[in-house]
Amino acid sequence: MAYDALFDSVFARMDPERIHERAFAAIRAGRPVSRLAYRVEPSPVTVMGIEFPHRFGLAAGFDKNARGVLGLLALGFGHVEIGTVTAKPQPGNEKPRLFRLVDDHAIVNRMGFNNDGAAEVASRLHRLRGTDAGRRAVIGVNIGKTKVVPAEHAAQDYVESARLLAPYADYLVVNVSSPNTPGLRDLQAVESLEPILAAVKAVADGNHGGRVPLVVKIAPDLADEDVDRVTDLVLALGLDGISATNTTIARPDDLRTPRSVVEAAGAGGLSGPVLADRALEVLRAIRSRAGDGLTLIGVGGVTDVADVRTRIEAGADLVQGYTGFIYGGPSWPSRLARVAR
Repeated sequence: MAYDALFDSVFARMDPERIHERAFAAIRAGRPVSRLAYRVEPSPVTVMGIEFPHRFGLAAGFDKNARGVLGLLALGFGHVEIGTVTAKPQPGNEKPRLFRLVDDHAIVNRMGFNNDGAAEVASRLHRLRGTDAGRRAVIGVNIGKTKVVPAEHAAQDYVESARLLAPYADYLVVNVSSPNTPGLRDLQAVESLEPILAAVKAVADGNHGGRVPLVVKIAPDLADEDVDRVTDLVLALGLDGISATNTTIARPDDLRTPRSVVEAAGAGGLSGPVLADRALEVLRAIRSRAGDGLTLIGVGGVTDVADVRTRIEAGADLVQGYTGFIYGGPSWPSRLARVAR
């Protein structure tokens, strides 16, 4: 309740991106205290050949540049997926680009893959992996297309990121589902997606430190038949898994937030509880089609312990959250992690 009151009285009145930056700085600075306050007894699970302390982790988007991995793990996350990282550094879209729909515990973002670029993030991960804690950390790396790169050169762009980052990743995620890079979601069409995934898989399979598992992250807005096509492609190429799902471009009619506020937020990806039903539906469809041979990461609208249980029951091997962390506060990861068995 204390965090709820603080959020309502202070955080909700401040610029969302500024609050994110301050909170993230506090997480990085407070790592030793966090470790004591939010300890989660491990319940190890092996997924994609990787031992995770438990099934619950932080989705990509919070730590874009691998600056706070250890602090986030100390809060109770079992793994952290950093990124989205692009081959070249880019500032992202103009501000303001992050908006709260408080009545729905939701967020609209059009950040636009703002990040330091693959070379700088790889250097940071290299330093992190040189420490005992960094070697133990389970880190996924989410990669996306550089905005200025045309679609016909997307595969080469993803390959550059994969080549630089694979040596430090426990697993790689190809993000073709953010709504905030023009044309990116068009790459989910199987004829566009196949050469990208095949090229990145060759890099991941040939990594000098050993093969790196590869996952693709898809949008909830895909038609059911396109979800099936992507699933079939992933199986045919021998990828390790699918992350379902990213944010949505839809603005459902049942949002509690006044329509004027929603419209003022503008374009971007909507996340939060409103995404849960469709994300769960996509997860179940993929599991039904793929059987047990494919790793599934359940993400999108994960808010409470019931959501974690539901995703696992629906076939998720791992579960991730992000928006729930913003509204739930520092104790939120450890609460959800305790049921991620």
